[in-house]
Amino acid sequence: MDKNELNEEEMRIWHMWKGSFQTIFGRIVKDMADHSGLSEGDFGVLDRLVLFGDGSLRQQELADSMDWDKSRLSHHLKRMEKRGLVMKKPLDNDRGVQVSITSSGKSMLDDARPYLSKAIRKHFFEQLTEQDIELITKLAERTNSSS
Repeated sequence: MDKNELNEEEMRIWHMWKGSFQTIFGRIVKDMADHSGLSEGDFGVLDRLVLFGDGSLRQQELADSMDWDKSRLSHHLKRMEKRGLVMKKPLDNDRGVQVSITSSGKSMLDDARPYLSKAIRKHFFEQLTEQDIELITKLAERTNSSS
């Protein structure tokens, strides 16, 4: 067997790991969306505007922080703008666009946060032991530092 190929056990573990994450993440996003009306993307945009930009960011900075391409973010922001969650305006001094959260967007974000926290606790933390948390933390630190 080629050393670059995965054996059956490695492939099984990989699919279990990936499937577990997708299941947990999907449940969390669904609970938040059901209670708040915000999609995962909506929440990500609004949250980053507040956390990284004190309510406002250049569109390119927002795209970079979300690891989205310019086109995807632009389409998503148009939908959010129509719903009154964000405002976009061209910057005077260059070709950039400034994205700002509206009071309605801030209110929806604030309302969504407790549901998100509750869903993360229910679908993730309540399933773990202290030992699980220690192991996950070590794995995350190791894999994040090797990037």
